[in-house]
Amino acid sequence: MKFLIYILIILVCFIGCNTSKIVNTNNNIQQTTSNDTIRIANDSLEYEIIIIEPGFDSWLVSTAKPEGFYSQSYLETRNYIYVTEWNSRVLQPLRFNQNLYEMQIDYSKGIDYGYDVNYKLYNYFIYFQLTYKQQLGPFVPRI
Repeated sequence: MKFLIYILIILVCFIGCNTSKIVNTNNNIQQTTSNDTIRIANDSLEYEIIIIEPGFDSWLVSTAKPEGFYSQSYLETRNYIYVTEWNSRVLQPLRFNQNLYEMQIDYSKGIDYGYDVNYKLYNYFIYFQLTYKQQLGPFVPRI
């Protein structure tokens, strides 16, 4: 496998989530949304992101800036900062809440994951910081 991103963020999940929508696009990206579960997969880059977070899907649609608002390079730069801090907190379970920071995120700076992945990952970090009153970088999270 070339590159594998497997991001599983489970903070609170309710039993019995059923898939409600599956969208296949022409560039081989699949997105599945299930009651606050977002899955993004692309076989050509061999990555998969699964975000299970109550309220994130509706927040993404209603509150987040629309796709295209940020440039991809902006999103990549911010995501790299957020991922670095996130992974640091995962490795310090006595200092940071293990229920918030459960798994590391495999995100490399030189890989082009595409706009969709970077957009949704960035917005998850913003949602997470605002919801749980955390700060993952030197800037205050805002919408």
